[in-house]
Amino acid sequence: MAHWHGISRRKPTGGRLKRPNRYRGKRRTEIASEKQFATIGTPHRKVYRKRSGIQTVRILSDNIVNVNDPKKGVTKKANMVTVVESPADVNYVRRNIITKGTVVETDIGKVRLTSRPGKDGVLNGVLIEE
Repeated sequence: MAHWHGISRRKPTGGRLKRPNRYRGKRRTEIASEKQFATIGTPHRKVYRKRSGIQTVRILSDNIVNVNDPKKGVTKKANMVTVVESPADVNYVRRNIITKGTVVETDIGKVRLTSRPGKDGVLNGVLIEE
């Protein structure tokens, strides 16, 4: 469901505001896109049209991450297995939702995600030393 970021029709006291809200409706620019979380699963992306025709890509689900190994200076692809830790929300771990800063278990080892799946449309991460 979309989220509206417009002017409130009420005062802080709870009273009604008569102007400008009586004649002004909701604008398309004030309506945010729906919340969609990136999860671990079969690869699926969605393209959104922003203002002035700019397009952004969101990851809805993916199972491959680009892993950078800072010791060797090598970047390679790895398959994600599960979410180990999430700084955004504790419940994201059991739901396998991935955000920036999430620690993911892969076939190479533990990886911390450095990209924003909802904004960048790509999954990048750094290998964690254990």
